[in-house]
Amino acid sequence: MSTVNAEVKKNNNENAISLIRRFTKRVQGAGVIPRIRSIRWSQRKPSAFKMKKSALVVLARRAEFEKLDKLGKLVKVAKKRGR
Repeated sequence: MSTVNAEVKKNNNENAISLIRRFTKRVQGAGVIPRIRSIRWSQRKPSAFKMKKSALVVLARRAEFEKLDKLGKLVKVAKKRGR
């Protein structure tokens, strides 16, 4: 990941507020904040083993559901309307 530094130096006749304003404009122009926000919540891809394990869990649940359905032990739930 490459870093982008937004650096500003205070001019002779410049007050602190205008310096901060110039710094925020430089940061926005560099696109630092959107890039950091996109990286912040990113997760790496699960491993092949983990994907296979979760797929096996889904298949087991589906088989159990079909078994209970054939035996007539499932309770039918009415869908809510008007939400």
